[in-house]
Amino acid sequence: MPLPFLTADGVFEAHEDDALAHVDHDHWRRPYRPGPWRVAGAALLLLLAAFMLLSTMIVAFAGAWAGAGFCLAAALAVIGSAVRLLLVGVWVSRTGLRRVAFFGTRSIAWSEIDQVRTVQQPVRWLGLPRTVQGQALTVAGRDGAELPVLLTDHNADFLSRTEAFDRAAGAVEAWADEYRAVPA
Repeated sequence: MPLPFLTADGVFEAHEDDALAHVDHDHWRRPYRPGPWRVAGAALLLLLAAFMLLSTMIVAFAGAWAGAGFCLAAALAVIGSAVRLLLVGVWVSRTGLRRVAFFGTRSIAWSEIDQVRTVQQPVRWLGLPRTVQGQALTVAGRDGAELPVLLTDHNADFLSRTEAFDRAAGAVEAWADEYRAVPA
């Protein structure tokens, strides 16, 4: 069964030499697929939410409406967390670069970006405090400010998938090369 939301309008079926395979560059797109660790975490959260919704139904049939309301609110919070976990990552469009984190989003116009490059540095393993040596895709602002790391080869999208990290970093760099020179 085809899952069109995973293909992002055919970007993953593009040729290797065509990094900017989107037809409409005005919409925000993630130039890579969510990784297996991120998808597994979201799937576990959705499984937990299913059990929470089942308990909501049982509590509601028992007549405890306050408890059912609390269970429903908690289940909706878990579902929202799963959706947000799947949205985390780097998104690009003609207007700029967007880094979506779990608790916040930061958008940067291409005109504010001086350089996008891959560097070797200590990176966080799966977002935990432990650091390991790895590759990171970094952005330098026009005023010389170092912005937060965009991608690492040890995050939930690219752990044990160095080829996927290289393709994603190359795609983001291609978007930067294409649109940094063009005023938005």
